[in-house]
Amino acid sequence: MNRLFRPAFALCALLSLSGPLTAPLAAEVETASLGGGEEERVTEVAGCVLTAKAVCPGIDLRHRNLRGLSLAGADLRGANLMRADLRHADLRGADLSGAILDGADLRTAFLQGTRLSGARLRGANLEFARANGADLRQADLTAANLEALRADKADLTGANLEGANLQEAKLSLTNLSQANLEGAKIRFAIFQDALMTDCRSCPTDW
Repeated sequence: MNRLFRPAFALCALLSLSGPLTAPLAAEVETASLGGGEEERVTEVAGCVLTAKAVCPGIDLRHRNLRGLSLAGADLRGANLMRADLRHADLRGADLSGAILDGADLRTAFLQGTRLSGARLRGANLEFARANGADLRQADLTAANLEALRADKADLTGANLEGANLQEAKLSLTNLSQANLEGAKIRFAIFQDALMTDCRSCPTDW
């Protein structure tokens, strides 16, 4: 064999034994039975496995299908979840402080004790979500759909709820001090024993 071709031949043999040199997938998915049918949802992104108590601060999950995932106790501080599908996801006790959830679908999600202080949820859908005891201090919920939300004993101090839909929401013993409810729809909402010190446009007949 010509000496000039020996190194190239050796390199080709080595590559054939080691397998193809391909970059790792940015995201991994699984097929799950959801809502009567099968669909794919994300389970791993950028090496971070999305499970309960996962530590993934700042992770980019925009537009991802996370429907029904258990992320209880996860560290998702500063994560980008814009327009993510989080329907029926378990986020109990998770830390989403400073996270971006604009336009996210959180219908029927479990948010009990979830930390969402300083989070952005503009236009997010939290219809029928359970957020009892959640920390929503300084959260931006502008134009969010909170219809039938259960948020008893939640802390909404300084939260912006301008134009939000709070119809039939349950906010008993909730802290709404310095919150902004200007233009919010509050028909049939329950504010029993809620704290409303310096609250803007909060109801006065409770």
